[in-house]
Amino acid sequence: MADKTELHYTAEHEWLDLDGSVATVGITAYAAEKLGDVVFVELPAVGSAVASGTVVGEIESTKSVGELFAPVTGTVTEINDAVVDAPELVNSDPFGTGWLIKVSYTDLPPLLSYAEYTALVGE
Repeated sequence: MADKTELHYTAEHEWLDLDGSVATVGITAYAAEKLGDVVFVELPAVGSAVASGTVVGEIESTKSVGELFAPVTGTVTEINDAVVDAPELVNSDPFGTGWLIKVSYTDLPPLLSYAEYTALVGE
């Protein structure tokens, strides 16, 4: 995974690592901390069409249930089965092995830089 200062972010606390026309998507450490201990992750099926800003999955913790939003419009090309089997990876390594989905996207909405995202969450 790229250095987190080189990633792109959304106001919904997701990060994107862009590689050509594929975005690897996960949630930020800030979001994982706010959720608490993640116990269940539901992800969209490979091949699913997703639209930017729509709910595509769910992340359940001991404290609450959070929705996973598609940060881009496109097609899901891969899901992280390791996170489905071991949801705690979202907490222990949100920027690495805790990634969630890969999406082949058609265009990018406005995204935040690392500096803009850290300013948003007050870090």
